[in-house]
Amino acid sequence: MTNLDNRSQDSAPDLVQLLAGEELLTLADVAERLDLAITRAYDLLNDRKFIAWRSPEGTRLVPASFFNDKGSINKYVSGVITVLSDGGYNDEEILAHLFSADDSLPGRPIDGLQGHLAREVIRRAQAAAF
Repeated sequence: MTNLDNRSQDSAPDLVQLLAGEELLTLADVAERLDLAITRAYDLLNDRKFIAWRSPEGTRLVPASFFNDKGSINKYVSGVITVLSDGGYNDEEILAHLFSADDSLPGRPIDGLQGHLAREVIRRAQAAAF
């Protein structure tokens, strides 16, 4: 597990700020959380079931908020990733979208994916992407 407090990255300083304070998991942590082999965690990443941010050190880090309390991937995460990717967003832009405060939602889109606002978050992602 990693935390981005007090770090910076020239290419995406806003993303570093947005992810500061978030629990971030290495792919080994993800594999452990999902009770899978590390190779299967890489398969899920490549299948875009979740996305990872590459730290300044080159480590791929996955926000823990992509997972539910039961230890599995939140079922709405891959849908939002697909919608935004199809709309031309890259992984860093998707992370920025999910972790930026939205005044019209109570919180951030990533928080809405954990509750009853998930479908609204996906609708807004569709509107933002196209």
